[in-house]
Amino acid sequence: MSKKRILFIANEMSPYLEMTEFAEIVNKLAIKSNDSGLEVRCIMPRFGTINERRHRLHEVVRLSGINVSVDNEDHPLQIKVASLPNARLQVYFLDNEDFFKRKFVFHDENEQWFEDNDLRTIFFCKGALETVRKFGWPPDIIHCSGWMTGLIPAYIKTAYKKEPVFSHSKVVFTIGQNTFKENLGVDFQKKAIINANIKEKDLEAVKDANNTSMFRIGATYADAITFGAEKVEKSLATDFAKVRGKKVVPFKGWDSDLTEYLELYNDLASK
Repeated sequence: MSKKRILFIANEMSPYLEMTEFAEIVNKLAIKSNDSGLEVRCIMPRFGTINERRHRLHEVVRLSGINVSVDNEDHPLQIKVASLPNARLQVYFLDNEDFFKRKFVFHDENEQWFEDNDLRTIFFCKGALETVRKFGWPPDIIHCSGWMTGLIPAYIKTAYKKEPVFSHSKVVFTIGQNTFKENLGVDFQKKAIINANIKEKDLEAVKDANNTSMFRIGATYADAITFGAEKVEKSLATDFAKVRGKKVVPFKGWDSDLTEYLELYNDLASK
């Protein structure tokens, strides 16, 4: 029997970027899943704060040539890869000169919110799915974590629903702690429409274009929800704690052995 495949898509992962404690959990989950016999791959943005030499990133030439259309403009996608330290699995980094070369993540040196964080988010979400298409590697489970991945479950269930590579994929989305107070812009919902298979009404949950709405859209379209922090936005905790038809895994503390995640993956993959 072939191994079940799990894809982790995150905007942070230890040791490359650690903005919240969940970055270390993503690292541990990837390793634990790999050690448990799952075939694992990871995708994250190649923010300019990530040292390519230290982490031994190198470009994946066979995956070159992808252009990602965002807000009616094409942006070249560069894909780099590194081996996760102390583990035999690969992490793929999505890069673009305009969106990710800057030496800051979401705010500049004066703590000012980047005005193009909306386009960067859409580029990353669409780019991650285009990368998987290029792989030709159908994942059984896609686990999204971090607010920047919030559109991915919606895209899989709408814009990419006819793609064979995602036809059997189950999506897990982690609701974490809010980390920004700014807004992604009044046109974010409209800009996030990436092809004819998705409509503006499909993205109603993200109309407020804030941190909470990014978690809300991800949880709305996911097959299962996990909570990745002790304190999350109260409305999210209330709305998604008991949702009919979705598996929900509560937060079990930072010292959890993460068995609850492996049980969730195996349960979803068996259906």
